[in-house]
Amino acid sequence: MKLFFRLEEYKVLAYRILLAYLFYFFARILFYLYNSEMVEVSSIIEFLKISYHGLAFDTTSILYINGLFILLSILPFFINTHKKYQKGLFWLYFISNLSLYSLNFIDFIYYKYNFSRLTLAAWDIIKHEESKGGMLFRFVITYWHVFILYILTCALWVFLYNRVKIKNDTQIKSKVGYVLKSILGVLIVATLCVGGIRGDFKKSTRPINLVDANRHVAKIQQADLVLNSTFTFLRTLGVKTFKKQDFNISNEVIEESFKPIKFYSSNNPSKPNIVLIITESLGREYCGAFNKHLNIKDYVSYTPFLDSLANHSMIYTNAYANGYKSIHGMSSVLSGIPSFKDAFTSSPYAKQKIESMVSCLKEKGYDTSFFHGAPNGSMGFLGYGNILGFDHYYGMTEYGNDTDFDGSWGIWDEPFMQFMNTTISKKKQPFFSTIFTVSSHEPYVVPEKYKDKFPKGNIPMHQCVGYTDFAFKQFFNAAKKEPWFNNTIFVITADHCNQVNYFEDYYHNIMNRLAVPILIYKPNSDLVGNSDEIAQHIDIYPTVMDMIGYDKPFRSWGRSLLTKEKDIKPYLINYNSNNYYFMKDGYICVFDGKNAIGFYDEKDKKLIQNLISNRNQKMNKLEQECKAFIQDYFNKIIDKKLSTK
Repeated sequence: MKLFFRLEEYKVLAYRILLAYLFYFFARILFYLYNSEMVEVSSIIEFLKISYHGLAFDTTSILYINGLFILLSILPFFINTHKKYQKGLFWLYFISNLSLYSLNFIDFIYYKYNFSRLTLAAWDIIKHEESKGGMLFRFVITYWHVFILYILTCALWVFLYNRVKIKNDTQIKSKVGYVLKSILGVLIVATLCVGGIRGDFKKSTRPINLVDANRHVAKIQQADLVLNSTFTFLRTLGVKTFKKQDFNISNEVIEESFKPIKFYSSNNPSKPNIVLIITESLGREYCGAFNKHLNIKDYVSYTPFLDSLANHSMIYTNAYANGYKSIHGMSSVLSGIPSFKDAFTSSPYAKQKIESMVSCLKEKGYDTSFFHGAPNGSMGFLGYGNILGFDHYYGMTEYGNDTDFDGSWGIWDEPFMQFMNTTISKKKQPFFSTIFTVSSHEPYVVPEKYKDKFPKGNIPMHQCVGYTDFAFKQFFNAAKKEPWFNNTIFVITADHCNQVNYFEDYYHNIMNRLAVPILIYKPNSDLVGNSDEIAQHIDIYPTVMDMIGYDKPFRSWGRSLLTKEKDIKPYLINYNSNNYYFMKDGYICVFDGKNAIGFYDEKDKKLIQNLISNRNQKMNKLEQECKAFIQDYFNKIIDKKLSTK
């Protein structure tokens, strides 16, 4: 049956939708050009294959966005071809398309820090910031080339849209026939749209999701090239990632693998002061002491002070973060709770009784304080700090001198760390103080008086790392003059990583995206050495409890880094590129939330050779333990069992 005179309208509609496909393909090309080192495509043919598989995800995005536009373009109205009606469709088309299409351009830059396409979880980062407009302005100024590309792309899209128009010369002889045949057209188009949104027409198949991108790639990191940022954002709207998991794993397996309730007795009870430094974006790559054994050609360290401190400390050269955002680092380090797809701190379950370093030390009479030089409440630290029970929070307000504001994030590290030293030196011992630094971060600037003091290196981040390392030096020089210094345990780590120097191939891989330093310094002690065992953020909490001889059971999925007394084996769990990564006993298990999709030798951190076709008993056990962790993690959080008390 012919749809006769409406055929031109359907042709124009098809042209407008195909334009969206063209520009999503163009965005994929640009995404690859900006992130080619991270997604690792070996040839044009491989890129085209990835783009072909990406069509399914582009289709879902395009049809979600253009559903109303398509409907209004084909409904059996008698005014569809009128100039004013078409003008209204024009504005609907571009307002809806260009607003969400822009997410792909944001990811040209943000992907380097987030290690996955944008999702609704990105809101966790900015929703606590007071100056959202300032952040956007700074992004546009710093990455002006992305903004210009976006404007030019939008202009080209509008130009091509206007090249094909509908003529307003429809002659309707029979309104009944027009309506009936138009309804048939609506049904056909609607059926195609439903199939496109789902990913296919099979009734038994669920709609495609983020993890489905992994089915089509040789390397896991290429999945982010299959996806587009519009899809990942829309697919996570209203999705509850915090829900109970049941992999039918017994409590015996959970207990054997993780011993969630810890108790150490190798050290006598003591009350040393504890200073915890969580350093913004200090990837392990930048720190020379953590890279001596790697023999990286032409390696340059940007942390001379930390390198010197490492000679008198216990350092962990195979350590990793349990999350990829700052707030992830806070919850992992302080309370031993990692974050995966979404931050635990942004879940509906964060506000509950949480056993942590803060609660355990307060119970022993410690004064507890948290320092962060940003505007009070920034990054969600104040809110989570209140949940953990810190006695004091010191932010930009308490610092009280905005002349030391860096113009972007907060007070420069050097003066703020001096403020911390002055403040804690007035406290009654024992005290536990945490500082979260701010300066080693985009927009990668240092105070004007130091603009030529630190090596510029190969990437903008290097100069900032040099400045923060200098701030550490000044802090320790001042602190060692204080009476509390010699009775203090210092722990230094990073929240996550930042820019990678791609000349250093060792860090150019998916596993080392979360490689951080962990350093423990105890003045005038024999706690000196170097460990290459797996370590992670959630190990810091039980390690401190072990060191002070905490004499009660406490909840922790981590392990003490300093004793093997009836403790669990070293392991790592974290999440990026829409998969869990579980490393233990010489293997890496890649888990998509339901099943293992890859096993790799622990040394194969680029995840090149998938061993899944030759599974052995150790691999099977690894998958079981990964499921055990995820099951226990979500169930304890939802059942509000994050405390032994």
